[in-house]
Amino acid sequence: MAPRSEGAYLIVNADDYGYFRCVSKGILKAATQGIVTATGVLSNAADFAEHAARLRDCEALDVGVHLNLTDGAPLTTELRNRLSRWSGRFPGKFAMVGAILSRSVRTEDVSREWRAQIERCLDHGLHVRFLNSHEHLHMLPSLFAVTRALAKDYEIRHIRFPTSQLIGSSSNGSLFRGAVIKALQMLNGRHARTPRARFLGLETSGKLDLPYLQRSLSRLAAGEIYELMCHPGEFDAREVTDARLPRYHDWEGELATLTSPAARELLHRRGIRLIGYRDLEIRGDRLAVRQETALAGD
Repeated sequence: MAPRSEGAYLIVNADDYGYFRCVSKGILKAATQGIVTATGVLSNAADFAEHAARLRDCEALDVGVHLNLTDGAPLTTELRNRLSRWSGRFPGKFAMVGAILSRSVRTEDVSREWRAQIERCLDHGLHVRFLNSHEHLHMLPSLFAVTRALAKDYEIRHIRFPTSQLIGSSSNGSLFRGAVIKALQMLNGRHARTPRARFLGLETSGKLDLPYLQRSLSRLAAGEIYELMCHPGEFDAREVTDARLPRYHDWEGELATLTSPAARELLHRRGIRLIGYRDLEIRGDRLAVRQETALAGD
């Protein structure tokens, strides 16, 4: 193994725990056998109690709420009633954004629903350390305000702030997604004053691979703190019946990347330390690694 140099700190954060049993299983494998250090939970999953029990057994993995408005059914009666034209279920990203912008779904409805999703995690004994959202809907300016208010209420210190460099995008879809996030980043920037980790992974969302890791990790600044978004999982066609999902998500490809010896070697060679949100603290106006973590070896 090559000599290690001093480098950056990296949180590897797997989205969509609870999406499907096979995805949750893969995320836990990526944590216990790979480099994943955190996961965002979809707490409106019908079989959430089962997912939560397995997650509690993985104490080294940091847990956050992957706030959801686009998949499955709401937890709150009020929002189910608002979505009656879709049989009380979330209608998908574009229809949901339209409903929010037209005020047929109010920000108060979203706030109650997301509060219920946070409470469900807490009720199942999970320590919630961060917030982010399914398909980045919390970045809509009205919902970013809701997210900040909920974080304050529950003393959750970390909110994902996805950013796009528009580098490495390989498709029209990823370019469009990056442009939208770039615009939302600018709109929300003046309200996002809490120090945060720098964001990686948007450009290859759903298809993170070793070449992307090599490119992105080579640009990390020594001593800085980063979050890498990823979507590892296993695939089971008996569970995942929507043919569109495997076209977007290469769950098993990401799992193979994140559990590969090559990924570990890349981190070691660049001196990059894996951390979780539990290892962070806010000192004044900056995010810092806790002293005991910074002084500890791998």
